[in-house]
Formats: sequence, structure tokens, C-alpha cells
Amino acid sequence: MKTFYEIWRKYMPEFKVTFPGNKKVDVEIGKFTVKSDQKMLYGGDDTAPEPFTIFLSSIGSCAGIYAVSFCDTRGLNTEGMYLMLDISFKERQNFLEEIKLTLHVNKEFPEKYIKPIAKSMNHCAVKDQLHPDIKINTIVVYLD
Repeated sequence: MKTFYEIWRKYMPEFKVTFPGNKKVDVEIGKFTVKSDQKMLYGGDDTAPEPFTIFLSSIGSCAGIYAVSFCDTRGLNTEGMYLMLDISFKERQNFLEEIKLTLHVNKEFPEKYIKPIAKSMNHCAVKDQLHPDIKINTIVVYLD
């Protein structure tokens, strides 16, 4: 079986970056467009997330698809399930220190799958590209 990276390289879309005005930047990825902007404080129009926010959201999106796929293959209900990211930075530096991924699952989620779903989320290819000094903590909790 081919690895994710072998498949990705074969089918990698082009990334075309355009500049629609002011601080806005659009990235066309195949048939999709990812829009970014800057906050008004930094001269932007605040019409889209900033690039760093999009980067961080890709970690959640990647871990999230592993969680959903885990549930789908086992016929587990994902109703109400959501993932939260808590980001912390090194003191007085602009570098990530830790990313805490907290998956909230419904009360019917089988306890025997708590550790396995967290482990599956750690296979995220985006997370694998981060510097090894960045701590990634993945936990699963039951919804209140």
C-alpha cells in the first residue's frame, strides 16, 4: 500500500497565490480557494482568517478527519462530537510550545475506544510536519 506522501506527491494540486487587494491573499488549490486577510489593526480588512490561523486550523481539520474516519469504520455515532485546539506559545517568543487537542464525544461513545481514537488522531500528516519540540497532547473527554 502506498503511503499518504506517495499519493500526495502524485496528485498534488497546484497552488496559485493571488492578491485581490489590500492585505488579502487568496490561494487557489485546484477548484477551491482559501482566502486570508489581516486584522484591521495590521492594515487589513478582517474579511478572512489570517494565514497563521489557517495553518493552525489545518491541524484541527487533519486530526478531526482521523477522528471521524475512526468512528465511521466502527459505526460510532459522531452526533455532538467536536474538537477543540488550545495553543500555547513559548514565553516571550513567537514559537509554538504546545498544542492540546481535546475531542469531545457523546455519552454513548464506548470507553474502550477512548485511547484508540486519540492514537488515530495522532497520525495527522499536518502534525507530523511540526518541529519535534512542539508538544502535542491529544485527549478525549465526554460531553457534559
